[in-house]
Amino acid sequence: MTNSKIKVMLADDHPVVCLGLATMIDSQPDMTVVAQASNGREAVELFLQHLPDVSLMDLRMPELSGLDAIRAIRAKHPDACFIVLTTYQGDEDIHRALAAGAQGYLLKGMPHGELLDAIRRVHAGSRYLPGPVRESLANRPPGPELSPRELQILELIVKGMSNKQIGDRLGITEGTVKWHVNSILGRLNVSDRTQAAVAALNRGIVQL
Repeated sequence: MTNSKIKVMLADDHPVVCLGLATMIDSQPDMTVVAQASNGREAVELFLQHLPDVSLMDLRMPELSGLDAIRAIRAKHPDACFIVLTTYQGDEDIHRALAAGAQGYLLKGMPHGELLDAIRRVHAGSRYLPGPVRESLANRPPGPELSPRELQILELIVKGMSNKQIGDRLGITEGTVKWHVNSILGRLNVSDRTQAAVAALNRGIVQL
């Protein structure tokens, strides 16, 4: 019966990806795609309209990120089930997705059988994290989180700005920026600004 099928929502800004996923999912006897969103804001709207059982959510989307969409939906529907489907394997990306409420985290390019298995398992109430994702999460360095100001400064470091430029942008002294930069280097366990920028991008702490 149609009513017994797992209702799935797709949220990805690449139409070809959505088409492929929809074709694969709709071919399963126990699943059906009920909505397809091309950005995070649309994902929130379509979720509220269709109330899917499981939503496949890309991380990077226009208008509203996948994480912000998950947070917005779970604020109204705390039991909503999400699987993040992305190309990003940084430990910070994974940590933030799980903290936002995702029950699964899959990398694009995995075997289609794994995705279908993940949908079924998350729908049944389990968490689904494949080996490479668990490994990235396990290797996440311990230590305190970056403060909002440190994160703001790190984003500007990644953009190639000097301490003086950062100070001018944020309205703080160059000395204050230097103090924050030293703190950032310590938290990321790196020795210079270049290494901090590389770590920030690789781990998904900052996105270009």
